[in-house]
Amino acid sequence: MRTYEKTHPWLKFSANLQSASPRFWITIGECQSKCEHVSRVPLRPSTAEHLYKIFIAKGVAGTTAIEGNTLTEDQVLQHLEGRLQLPPSQAYQKQDIDNIIRCCNWILESVTNKRPLPLSLDTIKSINKEVLKDLPLQNGIIPGEIRTSSVLVGAYRGAPAEDCQFLLEKLCEWLNGDDFKPAVGLEIGYAIIRAVIAHLYLAWIHPFGDGNGRTARLIEFLILISSGVPAPSAHLLSNHYNLTRQEYYRQLDQASKSGGDVIPFLLYAVQGFFDGLCGQLDIIWQQQWDIAWRNYVHELFWEKHGQTPTRQRHLVLDLSGVGKPVPKDKIAEISPRIAKAYARKTLKTLSRDLNNLVNLQLIEKTESGYRARREIILAFLPPKATELK
Repeated sequence: MRTYEKTHPWLKFSANLQSASPRFWITIGECQSKCEHVSRVPLRPSTAEHLYKIFIAKGVAGTTAIEGNTLTEDQVLQHLEGRLQLPPSQAYQKQDIDNIIRCCNWILESVTNKRPLPLSLDTIKSINKEVLKDLPLQNGIIPGEIRTSSVLVGAYRGAPAEDCQFLLEKLCEWLNGDDFKPAVGLEIGYAIIRAVIAHLYLAWIHPFGDGNGRTARLIEFLILISSGVPAPSAHLLSNHYNLTRQEYYRQLDQASKSGGDVIPFLLYAVQGFFDGLCGQLDIIWQQQWDIAWRNYVHELFWEKHGQTPTRQRHLVLDLSGVGKPVPKDKIAEISPRIAKAYARKTLKTLSRDLNNLVNLQLIEKTESGYRARREIILAFLPPKATELK
């Protein structure tokens, strides 16, 4: 009998999901569907790159913030764009971010080149080594090496040091085995469950002297992205854990105290993943809506040439970026090019342009001012019900 069987009996390497609620399975199916939607959405390369940077910033900031890094999402995004300047006293936080980004790129590159990293003891150790590279560490902690002494995280004590390598090998064997072999077409759904359980067990085992949480979340990222989850979406779980940090720790604690019941932690993680996907799709949908609207405006003015049509086209496009009705006397202030276009024009010209755009149904006049009617291209919105009189 190994020591962990006495001290950590919840490390069972089994998960009975038959008692999981219908809500759980519906959410898993929703997550798979939304991941497929994200992966198939056509976007301009510049838009796709911008969105990817936003979500990798969220994921990297989330992964490191849980461990005490104080850099914000905006600062991580600035770093990705080469604009972040930090004092020497915060250099280690920048290094921490660099390590996570390097690991994510390594994982992403392996999948892109169709040589995904195997879920193995060597991979887990390699990721931990990269996570801790060039960071200040306590004496005795060697990046990528399994700890040789006991470790206490808050009130939780990690698995016995002498069992850690055995436990990691057993975890990899289990996760690579038949229990997680997906049915055809359900690869992403299975991967979500597999990734969250891998995270949970790595947190329970706590095999390294430092960087266990970051390693667990990167293994989660590896499993998700290897299954076909799009790269921006594969960062959502890390962001969820950070946004709900107190609940994250509570769920980890309860999972061990419940004797190894993984279902509550799975439901917590999957719901957060689903919510993140909904938010991500909303951003993508807003981008597509904007592209479709601009294309529609350009089509209406396609065969119209000259200063007046150009000015009117610019007016409706710039007005659509304001997001709220603009009073007539403030129209010229909505953008530099509109200010320039009407600088030497009379109010009569502005009125004529606005009236023409109203007749084209591109804008409307409200009590608060003029607004772009971007909603007219949303052909499948449900009609508003009229009140019965």
